[in-house]
Amino acid sequence: MNWISPFRLKRAGMLSMNRRNVGYIGRYNERSSYPLVDNKLKTKLIAAEYDVPTPRLLQVVRQQHEISHFRELVDELDGFAIKPAKGSGGKGITVITRRDGDDYIKASGAPVTLETLERHLSNILAGLYSLGGTPDVAIVESLVQPAADLAKCSFQGVPDIRIVVFQGYPVMAMLRLATTDSDGKANLHQGAVGVGLDIATGHSLNAVQFNRAIHLHPDTGLALGNIAIENWRQMLEMASRCYEATGLGYMGVDLVVDAIEGPLLLELNARPGLAIQMANGEGLLPRLRTIEQLKRFHLTPEERVAYAIKAFARPIQQN
Repeated sequence: MNWISPFRLKRAGMLSMNRRNVGYIGRYNERSSYPLVDNKLKTKLIAAEYDVPTPRLLQVVRQQHEISHFRELVDELDGFAIKPAKGSGGKGITVITRRDGDDYIKASGAPVTLETLERHLSNILAGLYSLGGTPDVAIVESLVQPAADLAKCSFQGVPDIRIVVFQGYPVMAMLRLATTDSDGKANLHQGAVGVGLDIATGHSLNAVQFNRAIHLHPDTGLALGNIAIENWRQMLEMASRCYEATGLGYMGVDLVVDAIEGPLLLELNARPGLAIQMANGEGLLPRLRTIEQLKRFHLTPEERVAYAIKAFARPIQQN
């Protein structure tokens, strides 16, 4: 696995936060499209219209009195996920993987009671996790059972894949793996591992935790240099279709691979973070400029994916 220091990465075209905010988010993302990605419920509904599958929706809790229906629902479930519709950065997401008597076991292994989950729902409705603290709704989804080849890479939590999409073209990707530090969640700023992926093949490149290069998963000891994502082209095309679904020119598309359902859209992000560059050992800016310089854009997701695979494939390293 090759590693590029932050200094060399800057010289190699690292996209800075200011340039991202002004030159890409501000320039290519219409404000009118933000509600589609800032609200997970709206994301699920619009994704379905564009044949992008998502985890099955079990319940939407909009009012405090509806929390009583949640008790009835989960009485027959072993696993599920609770999410604030307008949460960000993984805040407020609770993943339950199994039951142990009257307790519900989180992805981190910690037990919680039904009463604790009901209070959590109440806090979501009050806006505790939403952008700006505005009142929110809670989503209860089916539990994603990660495909075995990816499940072994993560620690307790479900691994996911972030693909940055620019003007409908997938330009950079990484695998995010949960750790003890991240409490079973795949959020890099909380301590998850980011593994850069070759956009052409879905094979692992570099890996980072807290922006430092690593070669082994800190909890499992698994080597991170020989991971390959199955159904990779399908996932790229799913990410590309989100451009038509939302109209957003610059976004992060988060996908998971379910053992039965296959690739699923987890959520969209109109302000994707920049750590993906560290995970890839390469700056985003040259790839974004390549797309900006196209004389004619490709009209279909399949055409855009084919172009990205050809344009951004990593050269084969000679031993």
